[in-house]
Amino acid sequence: MLDRLLLGQTEEGELARPPRLVEAMRYAALSGGKRLRPGLMLAAARLFGRDDDGVLVAAAALECIHCYSLVHDDLPAMDDDDLRRGRPTVHRAFDEATAILAGDALLTLAFDLVADPRVHAEACVRLAASRDLARAAGIGGMAGGQMLDLAAEHSTLGETEIRLLQSMKTGALIRYAARTGARLADASVEDIARLTRFGEVIGLAFQLADDLLDVEGDAAALGKAAGKDAAAGKATLVALKGTAWTRAELGRLVAEAETLLAAFGERAASLAALARFVAARDR
Repeated sequence: MLDRLLLGQTEEGELARPPRLVEAMRYAALSGGKRLRPGLMLAAARLFGRDDDGVLVAAAALECIHCYSLVHDDLPAMDDDDLRRGRPTVHRAFDEATAILAGDALLTLAFDLVADPRVHAEACVRLAASRDLARAAGIGGMAGGQMLDLAAEHSTLGETEIRLLQSMKTGALIRYAARTGARLADASVEDIARLTRFGEVIGLAFQLADDLLDVEGDAAALGKAAGKDAAAGKATLVALKGTAWTRAELGRLVAEAETLLAAFGERAASLAALARFVAARDR
């Protein structure tokens, strides 16, 4: 779906698609990765009986947001990374200006995609999905969390502050994925709330596992530099609590995720497997 959406042909209302910008967007979005967030959205929608191109479009929108954030996070003014997914980062493969514009274009395209009638027949559902995406990605979500992360470098934060930072920077989009997958499949209010909490738990686990990998992971397996959090003086729960506590907390979070899914039985097997993967991944 991403390959089909990120082409050079213009859509209605567009004047032109500069080839270099399209190339940089494709480089950012089609270079591999776990596809965790769109995968979570698709699995949540399937749990409630929806599996079609409309959900794929919404999932592609979410992945565009995630990929834009990586392009901008890698810039010299942010995390200053040269490697992403085993390849040169976008600003290294192209240049900084092109990387900034590619991120801008991916971010903007995401809201174009969520407005697509295929996403849901009812405009009010698409509007709610768009609003939630803006809030998950913006000042009170991912972008705000990134700001807190930058401000926290070489500062001493407590557990509550670190959890807030991580729930915004990483958790907000993961929460959105689970919540919106259920919403697009017309799940009940109660089930949407259950999947929303599931997404929150998975988001916490993902960041803990990510921080643990930064301490213990191998750069070749990760496809990016390891040990950068400590070098930058970033506040993490691994640094605050230690690796043994982190592994125990990951186990607790996976158990909570499985409890949340228990009511769905075998229908939720793929979501339960995803929760276990998040905690045990090596990249």
